[in-house]
Amino acid sequence: MPAAGPSHVLFDFFGTLVAYSASRTEQGYPGSHALLRRLGVDLDYAEFLTAWSGAFAEFDRRSEENDSEFSMIEVGTVFLTDLLGRSPAPEDADAFVREYVREWNTGVRYLPGVPELVRDLHRDHRLAVVTNTHQPGLVPDHLAAMGLAQYFDAVVASVELGWCKPHPRIYATALETLGIDAGSAVFVGDSYRPDFVGPERAGIRAYLIDPERRSPVPEARRLDSILDLPARLRSRQADDDRLAGSAH
Repeated sequence: MPAAGPSHVLFDFFGTLVAYSASRTEQGYPGSHALLRRLGVDLDYAEFLTAWSGAFAEFDRRSEENDSEFSMIEVGTVFLTDLLGRSPAPEDADAFVREYVREWNTGVRYLPGVPELVRDLHRDHRLAVVTNTHQPGLVPDHLAAMGLAQYFDAVVASVELGWCKPHPRIYATALETLGIDAGSAVFVGDSYRPDFVGPERAGIRAYLIDPERRSPVPEARRLDSILDLPARLRSRQADDDRLAGSAH
């Protein structure tokens, strides 16, 4: 009998299914700054960006120590508390975070060919997203805007777990949510530790988008583009089928 290929493809999102700017300042945040001024914070625009970057850096430092995840509302609340000298009203913190995320999203770009890729893969595989994100609902909203939400069985987001890739809990949760074992899935992403090392340690075969060949991964697992994935999976299936045939 032919060897069965992977039944599920697990995708990273940012940098994989969409292009984005990881910067927290370059997108331009005039709306966020104006809202801050309306709350009574007397900072000019450059001072605002410096203060915001500093607040985020402290959360990043803690996360890097143990792969714990944090939410935008946590950062926003601490940031506003420091500037106001008091706890902000929940609705003010929520409004600030919503406006900041809206402006941050201007750095997200939908990639040509990705909708066709997803539809192609969906013919023979079940699909899911496993993503690091600080904002609940952000990735499902993008998938809906891209017209792709119906092709994904699950979106497993770090902010909802409290752990981010490459913590083993996020991969285990994805497998549990989908009701599969690690050998039934492949993982594809663009960041070495979260999207290659982490899945491989969890027993999930991983493919890394690495056109500049910066990461130490086998060439058979390296992609120049996300659009290379279907052909790579078909090639792997052909190899597996040949090996299965030679065993009989």
